[in-house]
Amino acid sequence: MLNIPNPDEIFPNEFKTSCFIKNVITAPNIIAGDYTYYDDSVDPTGFEKNNVLFNYPEFGDRLIIGKFCSIASGTRFIMGPANHRISSVTTYPFQVFGGLWSENTPPHLSQLPHKGDTVIGNDVWIGQESVIMPGVKIGDGSIVAAYSVIVKDVPPYSVVGGNPARFIKRRFDDELIELLLKLKWWDFDGEALVKILPLLCDPDLERVKLAFRGMITE
Repeated sequence: MLNIPNPDEIFPNEFKTSCFIKNVITAPNIIAGDYTYYDDSVDPTGFEKNNVLFNYPEFGDRLIIGKFCSIASGTRFIMGPANHRISSVTTYPFQVFGGLWSENTPPHLSQLPHKGDTVIGNDVWIGQESVIMPGVKIGDGSIVAAYSVIVKDVPPYSVVGGNPARFIKRRFDDELIELLLKLKWWDFDGEALVKILPLLCDPDLERVKLAFRGMITE
């Protein structure tokens, strides 16, 4: 049996500051892939409670996070129910306060704008204290700088940062990005992944591209 980290364990190492979040999630509308971790020296297992805000599954939106993502401490995912009604002259949520206000206004959740699912790709690194707004899509291999606020979609293998976050650069050239998106190394089984690890960590990107070309054409 291969001696590799177990994706079904909560804590992958002895430090217990990082946890594989798929193993601590209980909400039916939050999905996380293998080896995606949240790092927090205080309460890493409290990810769902502390970092996914305004989550009401009955609203219908989902938070989907891919495999091998690195989520730094303080990152917050804002879900759709955090919104207010914007289709009328007032945004005030009268209905939630009860009494005659509640009786004379429509149900609160039914009036909120639906932004759709929030989807984080595979191998995404999200820096400390970043905020991901409802309905945003972050592509595979992207990097979000610390303290960023993501308000719109991020293409694969992009670096973004700021408030609101802006595109900074592509991580790689078009060919390498295309090869990575075809290869989908995050879907490899344990033994195949171990074999490719030296390539994944090799700074000689021309050598990496050459190897990936051969793997994809095999």
